[in-house]
Amino acid sequence: MQTNPKPIGIFGSTGSIGKQALEIAESFPELFTVEVLTAHDNYALLIAQAMKFKPNVVVISEKKHYPLVSRALQNEPVKVYAGEEALSQVMEMDSFGLAVMAIMGFAALKPTVSAMQNRKIIALANKECLVVAGEQLTALAMETQARIVPIDSEHSAIFQCLVGEGNNRIQQISLTASGGPFIDFSNEELATVTPAMALRHPSWRMGDKITIDSATLMNKGLEAIEARWLFDVAPHQIEILIHRQSVVHSLVTFADGSAKAQLSRPDMRLPIQYAMTYPDRMPSMVKPLSLAEAGIMTFERPDVKKFRNLALALQALETGGSLPCVLNAANEVAVTAFLRGEIGFLNIPEIVEETMLRYPPTAKPTMIELNEIDRKARELARQIVKRY
Repeated sequence: MQTNPKPIGIFGSTGSIGKQALEIAESFPELFTVEVLTAHDNYALLIAQAMKFKPNVVVISEKKHYPLVSRALQNEPVKVYAGEEALSQVMEMDSFGLAVMAIMGFAALKPTVSAMQNRKIIALANKECLVVAGEQLTALAMETQARIVPIDSEHSAIFQCLVGEGNNRIQQISLTASGGPFIDFSNEELATVTPAMALRHPSWRMGDKITIDSATLMNKGLEAIEARWLFDVAPHQIEILIHRQSVVHSLVTFADGSAKAQLSRPDMRLPIQYAMTYPDRMPSMVKPLSLAEAGIMTFERPDVKKFRNLALALQALETGGSLPCVLNAANEVAVTAFLRGEIGFLNIPEIVEETMLRYPPTAKPTMIELNEIDRKARELARQIVKRY
């Protein structure tokens, strides 16, 4: 059990995961001090957080907001930096050892690399890093001995199931999914889905992008790719199960046929707190799970014909190389277009699939090449969006 407060940096502090991480830090002042806070363009909330938590450093990655943030905090003991490069540069600070990586999308890749190079403990909420560059990041983690503790509820569940298992061989990882709000919709009904409808998730409180990904089941495909690298398993060792009750957050089957699962209420504060306090378990704000109240639990296989995004992600998982990067880039563009009302719900997988088909594959891309692949795949996806 730790005795001195742990200095932490929360990268993406104004998003859903970041705000809940700060809530946990505030609940345990004896365990945590906030050293770094960062945001992309939500400068008003970043200023409010800085005023409350008094970090050593804040970063606003959208440079145009720097004068306003700097002026607002000029009388506070807080250093203000701006730009995406600053996200990586503050990782060089020796004053904190735990980085909560809650930045959304591909933008988290560079600061995550910097965190590994500077041997931070990474509480990883961003799945796109490992989707895009899992092989490269895995090699870097081995080289630098960086430690990653996953925050995603499913990967946290697997991580918890593996604690104490040593080198016991994994036979299968089962990732569970609530199925989202449209699991029983017909294709005709899916064609009528609006952004407002898709943002009403039945189980979880999350940010907009991940909520849409959950509705299309892309989120589960991205998690499968992430699990492949986090837990060193082959694609055929990963299965997806629809579990509507969101009580079993994932399970691991071992070589002897025994399976271990992690169960809890569907509340992101639990996996966030576990990642922040690991290896210790602390009292939580979340009410303990009652199996009697949870009632009947069901499991079924997903319909990959209806939810094409999941099929496309599993194809990228199997193929590897640059394809997961292209998949992720196209999906981010398509989800943004859907949220803006530029395309329909069923157009999302169409745009992702066409981008994957039209972008030339690379078997072993370098980190530098991945940045260019991401940029070009986004350009291609945006061109496709314009046709709708």
